Amino acid sequence: MDVFLADYGWIVWLVLILIFVTIEMVTLELTFLMMALGGLGGLLSGLLGAPWWLQLIIAVVLSLVLLFGIRPPLLRALKRGGDPSKTNVDALLGLGGRVVRSVGANGGQVRLDNGETWTARLSPGVAPRDLQPGEIVSVTAIDGATAVVVPSEGNTR
Repeated sequence: MDVFLADYGWIVWLVLILIFVTIEMVTLELTFLMMALGGLGGLLSGLLGAPWWLQLIIAVVLSLVLLFGIRPPLLRALKRGGDPSKTNVDALLGLGGRVVRSVGANGGQVRLDNGETWTARLSPGVAPRDLQPGEIVSVTAIDGATAVVVPSEGNTR
């Protein structure tokens, strides 16, 4: 058994590394990547002539150090870099636009600065009046498929 592991141990390490890398590509949790790097440490120690039991100890210790020492801060660093751009409804709040069809308490239509045309109604916090086509508005909320708008400082463009 010792002769077999001494002669062909590197093949076992390569197979383990490939299995760990393949599993990592599916899970993307960095756990199996750390185990693959531990296996790489075992492989390199075997190529340098270490006995099989020392290769195993090196692989296990290196995997544990990477799992508990490197993986947590690496995961924090990866999660910190989220996309800062707003999407969906959040991207519409505060967006400007122009009245296309008169907007009052009952509805109307506005074309937003992003090019989308939305059904709109006047915000309940604004003095009731009808906004005429061409007036500039800002989106304060989205209620279903309706943009709730308020008139902006400059009335027309």
